[in-house]
Amino acid sequence: MIPEPTVNLTSELQAFLQADGFRTLVDLFYDRVSQHPDLIPIFPEDFTEVREKQYCFLTQFFGGEPLYSQTYGPPSMMRIHSEHPITPRRAKAWLWCMKDTLEHLDIHEALRKFFYDRLAMVAQNFINTSE
Repeated sequence: MIPEPTVNLTSELQAFLQADGFRTLVDLFYDRVSQHPDLIPIFPEDFTEVREKQYCFLTQFFGGEPLYSQTYGPPSMMRIHSEHPITPRRAKAWLWCMKDTLEHLDIHEALRKFFYDRLAMVAQNFINTSE
């Protein structure tokens, strides 16, 4: 068995950022979110602002330009998400949409796993309501 070459996550992430990969990720992701029955109730009909904020946040969160802070001020994700009833079921649905999106991106599996693992930890912190 031939071992898989070591992946330089920093290089992969930089290439993703330079290619404006988060714009593609966010667009594909919210296409899924906007159709998910568990998530539709907590999102606005028009996803334009949500998409832009998520793009800015993810770019900053994963080490790119501080777009979110420059545009909206310091990220206060717990406060923002506390305005919406986020159940374990909704967190799972959100993560399913993200996982499905990541699987459709042309990125290395190690980068896909890195993104998903970080976002899965964050998503669990936003649960604020039981089923």
